[in-house]
Amino acid sequence: MKHLQKFLAPAYLPVYFFAATILFGGALLRLPISLNGTSLSWIDAMFTSVSATCVTGLVVVDTGTVFSTFGLTVIAVLIQIGGLGVMTYTSLVFYMWRRRVSLTDRIAVGQSLQGDPSFHLGRFLVQLFVVCLGIEVAGAVGLYAFSMGEMDWFSALFHSVSAFCNAGFSFYPDNLMRFAGNLPINLLFMALIFLGGIGFYVLVELPGFFGAALSGRSLRGSLSWQSSLVIRTSLWLVLIGWVVFFIIEQRQDGVFTAALQSLFQSVTARTAGFNTMDIGIMTDTSLFVMILLMVIGGSPGSCAGGIKTTTLRVLLGFAVSQIKGRDQVVVERCGMDASTVNKAMTLTIFAFVLILASVFVLTVTEGANLPHQLVRGKFIELFFEASSAFGTVGLSTGLTPRLSTPGKLVIMMLMFVGRLGPIVFLTIMQAWQTREHFRRAEKSMLIG
Repeated sequence: MKHLQKFLAPAYLPVYFFAATILFGGALLRLPISLNGTSLSWIDAMFTSVSATCVTGLVVVDTGTVFSTFGLTVIAVLIQIGGLGVMTYTSLVFYMWRRRVSLTDRIAVGQSLQGDPSFHLGRFLVQLFVVCLGIEVAGAVGLYAFSMGEMDWFSALFHSVSAFCNAGFSFYPDNLMRFAGNLPINLLFMALIFLGGIGFYVLVELPGFFGAALSGRSLRGSLSWQSSLVIRTSLWLVLIGWVVFFIIEQRQDGVFTAALQSLFQSVTARTAGFNTMDIGIMTDTSLFVMILLMVIGGSPGSCAGGIKTTTLRVLLGFAVSQIKGRDQVVVERCGMDASTVNKAMTLTIFAFVLILASVFVLTVTEGANLPHQLVRGKFIELFFEASSAFGTVGLSTGLTPRLSTPGKLVIMMLMFVGRLGPIVFLTIMQAWQTREHFRRAEKSMLIG
């Protein structure tokens, strides 16, 4: 009975919610009304539902061709539920963390917020949805206006939702490669992706920041410490990826188009899964850098996956503290408490163990356990696919449609855990921990 009660803890609610949404969405996508006169297997329907709900964008069938308007609407709704559902949950968790209110010690979210009389859950949720839906509508209007007739209103809204929720689903077989040289379309997509990946708490602080900047007032205090850290880290990651891709992936499309493609691919690599470059012909160097960006992902309380930018900063702070001989981890002139550092370490280890274990299984299911001379390049394709799934990015070298059924199940598991794991994993783990009230005798060990 005690173990059963743990499975009813609030930390499990997103797991049950997402699992139910995926099953219902998969059943809807198999209906004839969802398809353009074609058939869809259960595994492909469920894969599409997982990919949409977990806002990933990996596809086993051509989305724009196979699905009807109704089916595309179902996918858009699943993307919206997946993106805003997790954003809502993580924003609430972040809010409670800032107020030092325990989540695991309460029965429901509403009860856990009663300690702060200034907090109004309904107002908070309305604010979140108004801001997010307002951004999506504005994005749809911009895409419709600048696509030069390429997108109708439904297509513009679908792509705006997909971009802001960092899903990467597109109507077009070439994703967004047809817009590679269209500056307004690229800027709109990048803005939607960036805003969807920085977190809701950063979003609500941005108007105050821009208002202060435009009015000439002091910017000090217009952004919280965490928001400024998230934005700076995100911009640095975008800049690093942009420079690497521009240098490595020089094509014959001209400097402007190459620079725009490189910037777009750097923005989308951590979160969204759209592409204006052909991923299948990119160099191994670029694919390796993209793997790192995909695993890092976006920021807490956002539509993005990955281990998050804040985790990266804590890890970098830990490395610097070890090099300098500090006893305390320092990030942006602030010391980190031991609990934050331990969580960052645990989450990173969990992520890499999960990815490596999945790649091992995929080498078996996808025939990469053959002599190296027969499967050259297959390993990095599998590593790329697994990282993309865990980071809920959705980029692929073209391997996804060719996956075996066991391979699809592995990728589905990675998308599901990657979407919920960074938020739920540590909380669930804490619910199962039994604190020891004693210490064992310590020994030293030779390391390195």
